[in-house]
Amino acid sequence: MQTQTKAASAPPILFAAPHRAMFFSGGVMLLVAFVLWAFELVSRVGAVAPLAWTLPPGWMHALLVLAGVFPLFMFGFLLTAMPRWQGAQDVPVTVWLPPWRLLVAGWAVAIIGLWIPGLLAVGLLLVLAGWGGVLRVLWGVAFNDNPDSLHARLVTTALAAGAFGVLAWFVFAITGDGVWGRVAIGLGVWWCLLPVFFTVCHRMIPFFSSNIVKDYVVVRPRWALGIVLGASVIHGALAMAGFGAMTWIVDAPAAATALWLSVQWRLIPALRVPLLGMLHIGFAWLGIAFLLSTLQGVAALFGHAWLGLAPLHALGVGFFGSVLLGMVSRVTLGHSGGKLVADKLTWSLFLGLELVVVVRVAGELVPPSWSSGVMLAAALGWIGVFGLWGTRYLPVYLRPRSDGRPG
Repeated sequence: MQTQTKAASAPPILFAAPHRAMFFSGGVMLLVAFVLWAFELVSRVGAVAPLAWTLPPGWMHALLVLAGVFPLFMFGFLLTAMPRWQGAQDVPVTVWLPPWRLLVAGWAVAIIGLWIPGLLAVGLLLVLAGWGGVLRVLWGVAFNDNPDSLHARLVTTALAAGAFGVLAWFVFAITGDGVWGRVAIGLGVWWCLLPVFFTVCHRMIPFFSSNIVKDYVVVRPRWALGIVLGASVIHGALAMAGFGAMTWIVDAPAAATALWLSVQWRLIPALRVPLLGMLHIGFAWLGIAFLLSTLQGVAALFGHAWLGLAPLHALGVGFFGSVLLGMVSRVTLGHSGGKLVADKLTWSLFLGLELVVVVRVAGELVPPSWSSGVMLAAALGWIGVFGLWGTRYLPVYLRPRSDGRPG
């Protein structure tokens, strides 16, 4: 009788751990967002009639990806990993599930609101409420008495900036004023996503590498956090204020620091273990993105418009996308009772994603008449990579752990 009662009261397996529900909904959101974007690109090459969006298509794409796709994966990772960083208990399902429901409901309404006026703002309010709920949970975990709380506190502060980014999207949805859209993108990319991804890499890549690479020396200087995160915040502030041409001043030292870290973290030896190599390759794109942004800014000083959105997509598709695929795959394998080994499919998909990055960056360098076609090829490549990744990993979140452990 006690066993039956326990089984009856157990939550569905999707809610057995926060990464399950967040990663699953993030995967669905990712595919929906890029299918919509691919449809827009198909219409640009004249293959189908364009849809009537309530937002300009480029803004729509930025909203769904920056405020929807990446944050859902970040929330799943942090709600699972941060308590362990802090030596705290796992977050109870009763605490994180209500914010998840608000996030999922909010994005469902917001996506419908891309066609029906008025609903987008309603959906974003629900998203903001869910984001605030997650932030409240993580804030309580990060700001405790643990003496090694730097990474947790930096990440949580970045998520607070991201909440203001969602608020800016809400104002943009109501007013249609592009200034608020620019602020939302600046907050989302430079004050939220980049600080979260870099801080997690700064903590986790040396740790993972030290367990695998022979004679590994952990290099994790705090001054590197200061340079890269400071550059990201200043870059974002300049971009939001309309002085994007000046960002090269901080991008240059950030590029040098990120590329130096790639060398110190021993990128080449890490490639012998694909699951680890994925994180190292993904991180290398951060240095490349800052370098491209630096070159773009210097070219602008001499009156040359160059590279377009190539630096932004080296950052978003290259750094964020590659680290996401590598880290989420690793967490999924480790927390499902499986071996921490990337199978041939996962490694092949990752290499395919790297090709997508190159294609998307190249899309800013080709003649304008080719641009839409190259962008479409990159979008379809992204959908193909993560669609196949989803067939491999999304079902894992609906099955119990293979080792019989909870979570």
